[in-house]
Amino acid sequence: MLTPAQILEFRNNGYLVLSGFSTAQFCDAVVVFARNELRRHAMPIEYEADVQYPGAPVSRTALGGATVRRLLMASARTPMLRDWATGNPLKEILQQLLGQAVFLSQAHHNCIMTKQPAFSSMTGWHRDSRYWHFARADLVSAWLALGNERAENGCLWVIPGSHRAVINTDQLDEKQFLKGDFPKNKTLLQHAIEVPLAQGDLLLFHSNLFHAAGRNTTEKTKFSMVFTYRSADNSPNPNSRSDSQPEILL
Repeated sequence: MLTPAQILEFRNNGYLVLSGFSTAQFCDAVVVFARNELRRHAMPIEYEADVQYPGAPVSRTALGGATVRRLLMASARTPMLRDWATGNPLKEILQQLLGQAVFLSQAHHNCIMTKQPAFSSMTGWHRDSRYWHFARADLVSAWLALGNERAENGCLWVIPGSHRAVINTDQLDEKQFLKGDFPKNKTLLQHAIEVPLAQGDLLLFHSNLFHAAGRNTTEKTKFSMVFTYRSADNSPNPNSRSDSQPEILL
């Protein structure tokens, strides 16, 4: 259970790190599973070439085009992942942040991130809510580090408190990333910090928190697992992408 101080930290900063949330044994088991899924190319998959971020291959047929970015629909791949994503202690923590009735969105995140060497891409400063369609941009994502995450292998960076910032459309590019050369954004980006994680650490972050990630410059794939949750009174908009998959009540 979160302490009142931890809840306040999440409300103020838009994110919270819980050290040693999951065991090394569990994390290693998920990595073994993920490697097997990669080996057999188990769909659905998002490729680095699909997103066209800086550093990604230009197409699936180009050099490195088969580089996997995410193993999608993680909750449906194995009970091991679904049980972690919907059971305690995560359920109790999410109920503290979102209320007693919490839903897992299977349409967003719900994946194992596989930031691989050589062809991994950089992710610019963005809010996850940019392409999401809910009554409110007020969801919580749970990111589990399946191995150590550092700047050299592409750990996340965040701007504390940016989930409460009012952003004008001229501060964003056509893909809704922050423009790095925009004067207002330079002030915002001065507060950016990296969030290194050890294996088993859990990062909780608000859907409106600005975050980014660098490339994996090591020779080892970085594995992470991430799921997204909403409260009962924050339903997806009908017929939107956010409404495209059934949700799971925790």
